[in-house]
Amino acid sequence: MTSVLLFLKSLMIGVAIAAPVGPIGILCIQRTLTYGKRIGFLSGIGAATADALFGLIAVMGLTMVSGFLLDHQFWIQLWGGVFLLLLGWKTFTSQPAAKLLDEPDTNSSVKGFVSVFLLTLTNPMTILAFIAIFGVFRVAGSEDFVTVLTVVSGVFSGSALWWWGLAFISGWIGSRIGSASLRVINRAAGIVLTIFSVLFLIDLL
Repeated sequence: MTSVLLFLKSLMIGVAIAAPVGPIGILCIQRTLTYGKRIGFLSGIGAATADALFGLIAVMGLTMVSGFLLDHQFWIQLWGGVFLLLLGWKTFTSQPAAKLLDEPDTNSSVKGFVSVFLLTLTNPMTILAFIAIFGVFRVAGSEDFVTVLTVVSGVFSGSALWWWGLAFISGWIGSRIGSASLRVINRAAGIVLTIFSVLFLIDLL
């Protein structure tokens, strides 16, 4: 398999992993609508970075790391559920007035990136998805530097491309609705995130 073909397939995998609508997607859409495309996109990049890290673990066959994450899945998911619950409350109470027409806000951008990166890491099952997909491509367990770099960069690029598109569309919509509508969206997003967090926690029982 040529490097170009492998990169394109890895890019499609990155899109496929990122695309399903879940708490991460809801959170990034809400942040884009409330704070602008820049912070929404950087929040998505947090998810793309976590996906790339999971992809790295899977393609290199790092069983020690993947085994640790899966063995401690209960506590990781518990932390993720509580964290998501807090994000749901913060989203529910956030004010649309915080939006500053996409003006740079380094502090909010860093918080957005880190929070979504950590939240994405609370789903170790993603590793199993990557291992299964990479197994089909026969690249799992590869020690070739070029192969590893191609796969990881492809996964990151695909995931980042998805989040860019989502931020662009959400930002376009956000620029055309008023504060009252944004307030309703924040409430709805907060409720949805809270429901996701409750489902995560119930799944631990």
